[in-house]
Amino acid sequence: MSVNSLPQTLNELIELLKNLPGVGKRSAERLALAVYQWDDGKLDALSENLASLHTRIHACPVCGNLSDAENNGECNICSSPLRDSSVICVVEDIAQVNSLEAAGVFKGVYHVLGGRIAPLEGKFPESIAIPQLDERIARGTVRELILALSQDLEGQATAVYLAERFRGRGLKITGLARGLPAGSDLTYADSATLAVALNARISLDEP
Repeated sequence: MSVNSLPQTLNELIELLKNLPGVGKRSAERLALAVYQWDDGKLDALSENLASLHTRIHACPVCGNLSDAENNGECNICSSPLRDSSVICVVEDIAQVNSLEAAGVFKGVYHVLGGRIAPLEGKFPESIAIPQLDERIARGTVRELILALSQDLEGQATAVYLAERFRGRGLKITGLARGLPAGSDLTYADSATLAVALNARISLDEP
């Protein structure tokens, strides 16, 4: 009969690490044992960082991206004078902002929906950040809306809904080029593919 050879404290850490995306039991064990090898200085720094995440980081009031609390509320992208605030790229979640930024070709700003329209999951237009997007567009300073949503059914249904909702507002409405695999999650697309998809974006203005 096999016996768990690890102390209870490490087993508790392993169970916590298993909650991370893509981390299974074996990976969690390796990570926990690696962390145990750290000196006290590293462990204290990690503990302090984790304990203060929710107080030092919050949602940007403009776009919904993550922002440092001391940065006047806005994220690094919204507060940058080098970004073109008249071009808004709409994404489903924060991870997709990071993926698109890694492509290094987009110079506008973002709007994070916090999900996509999925009635079976209880996600309707008013339960994600579409009203906030409406407010930004209503100010009259936006000239292009890029719908950078995943290529799966819910992502494309959300893109169609947004294109219909904002058509006729004097906006150029575009979507990513079709080089992305059908059914794919934008978060996991490589930088080169995203760069091509952004640069070759297609018009969604026409019904």
